[in-house]
Amino acid sequence: MISRVCFLLFLGFLLSEITAHDLKRARIIIDGTRRVSETDENFVCATIDWWPHDKCNYDQCPWGYSSVINMDLSHPLLAKAIQAFGPLRIRIGGSLQDQVIYDVGNLKSPCHPFKKMDNGLFGFSKGCLHMKRWDELNTFLTETGAMVTFGLNALHGRHKLGGNAWGGAWDQTNALDFMNYTVSKGYRIDSWEFGNELSGSGVGASVSAEHYGKDVIVLRDIINQLYKNSRSKPSLIAPGGFYEREWYTKLLQISGSGVLDVVTHHMYNLGPGNDPKLIDKILDPNYLQGASKTFENVNETIQEYGPWASPWVGESGGAYNSGGRGVSDTFVNGFWYLDQLGMASERNTKVYCRQTLVGGFYGLLEKDTFVPNPDYYSALLWHRLMGKGVLAVQTDASPHLRAYAHCSKGRTGVTILLINFSKQSAFVVSFHNGMNIVMNAEPRKKKSFLDTLKNRVSWVGSKASDGYLFREEYHLTPKNGNLRSKTMLLNGKPLNPTATGDIPRLEPVRRGVKSPVYIMPLSMSFIVFPNFDAPACS
Repeated sequence: MISRVCFLLFLGFLLSEITAHDLKRARIIIDGTRRVSETDENFVCATIDWWPHDKCNYDQCPWGYSSVINMDLSHPLLAKAIQAFGPLRIRIGGSLQDQVIYDVGNLKSPCHPFKKMDNGLFGFSKGCLHMKRWDELNTFLTETGAMVTFGLNALHGRHKLGGNAWGGAWDQTNALDFMNYTVSKGYRIDSWEFGNELSGSGVGASVSAEHYGKDVIVLRDIINQLYKNSRSKPSLIAPGGFYEREWYTKLLQISGSGVLDVVTHHMYNLGPGNDPKLIDKILDPNYLQGASKTFENVNETIQEYGPWASPWVGESGGAYNSGGRGVSDTFVNGFWYLDQLGMASERNTKVYCRQTLVGGFYGLLEKDTFVPNPDYYSALLWHRLMGKGVLAVQTDASPHLRAYAHCSKGRTGVTILLINFSKQSAFVVSFHNGMNIVMNAEPRKKKSFLDTLKNRVSWVGSKASDGYLFREEYHLTPKNGNLRSKTMLLNGKPLNPTATGDIPRLEPVRRGVKSPVYIMPLSMSFIVFPNFDAPACS
C-alpha cells in the first residue's frame, strides 16, 4: 500500500513535470529475433583497491580504510550489500597491485605495509599481504558468495630502465607460493589477472608486449599445474591496462592460442576528477558516445588476433584520480554509469568492473558507513533485470533519449533501459516488436528501418491476444530534483537501508501494457515486458 501511495505521488509529480516541460513522442522498435551480442551472466563487477588511507588527490584524501588490507570486513551492511547481488563479481586489484608482495613461502624481503615514499611508484613503497589477512578476506568473500578475480604483481623481479619502462624477467616465485597457498586452503578464485596498467606506455610503469606475452604463457602453465586436479580451472586475465592497438595485438600474437581467456582494458573517459566540467560531460550523450569506439576497437582486435579470448572492462570509475567529489557519489553519475553498461554490452563486452565497491569518491558504497550511493542501486537493478542476451534497438527519438534492450534475467520477456539526458523534454514512449513490421521492399528504393514505423505494429507480436497484460516500471530520479543528491528515488520512494540494516526491496510499479510510458527529464528507467515475444530470448 505504501509503495502504491508513493508511486501515485510520484506520478502526480511526473505529470506536473511533464506539463512544465516539452513533451516529445518516441517509438522504440526491438528486434527480438536475434542477439547482437551476449554478456557474462555476472556482467556487473566491482573492484576492491589497495590504496592506503593517506592516498590523496587535489588535497583530498577520500580512501579512508577501504582497501584490501584495512577494510572492516565485520560490518554487516558491507556483507549485505554484496549478498544482495547473489553473486557479485569482485576484482581485487589496482595501481599498487604491482608493488604487493605476499607473506608466504621463502619471502626474502620484510613484510611491511605501504608507506609514502617520494621515489616510489605512485608515491608509495612496496606493501605486503599477510596470509592471516588473506584468510580473513576469503572467509568474508565465501560467506558473501562473491566471485573473485585477483590481480597478481607483474613487476616482481623486474627493474626500471628509464621513463616508465621496466625490463628484466618476471620473478614468479612469490606469486607461485601465494597461489599454491590459496589452492591448498581451498579458496575459490574465479580468475587470476596479471598486472595493472602496464600495457602500452603504461601508467607509472610499462612492460613490453614481448615480455608480457612470454610471462602469461608461464602463468598459464602455473595455473594448469596448480589446478590439474580441480573440477574447475580459474581463467587467466590480462593485461588490465589502457588499450593501445599495437601493444594489445602483439600480446595476443606472442602469447598465442588458448593462453589468455580474457583481455581486460580500463576506461576513464570523463577525465580528471577535479574537472569543473565533469557534470557537463556526464550529461552530454554526444560526449559519452565517444567511448563506443574504444569498445569496438578492443573487440575487433580480439576477434582478429585472439578470438579464443573475451573482452572485459577490468576497471572503470568514470573520472580518474579517485573520481569527482560531490559528483561520482551522487545521482548524476548514473547517467554515465548506466550508459556505459549499455554501450559496453552492445559491443560484446562480457564483464564491466566498476571502480570501486568502496573507496574514493566513485565507490558504490560510502567508505565509512558502507551505506549505498545511488550507483549501487543502478548496478543492482541492472544485475537483477538485464539478462545476457543483448537485442538490437531502433528509435526515432532524439539523441537525448538512450535505449538499451536485453532479454530479461531469469524469466521470459525483455527489459529496456531508458536514459533521458534532456533537461527540458519529457518523453512518452511506445514500444514495438520488429518481428511484426512488414518490410515493404521496392526494387530500386529500399526503405529505411525507421520508415516502417508508419506501419501498424503490435509490441507483443503473436501474443497480443493473450489478454490485458502488464509491464513493470522502475523509474530512477534524485531526491528533491537535486542531481547531486546522494539519495535516489525509485518510483518516488527514497532508497535507504532499512531500520535493520538491510538493502531495501527494489519494487516496480505495474502498469497496463497498452498504456503510455512516461520518462521525465533527467531520469533513468528500467521497463520490463514479461510477455514480449522474443525468440532470441528463448
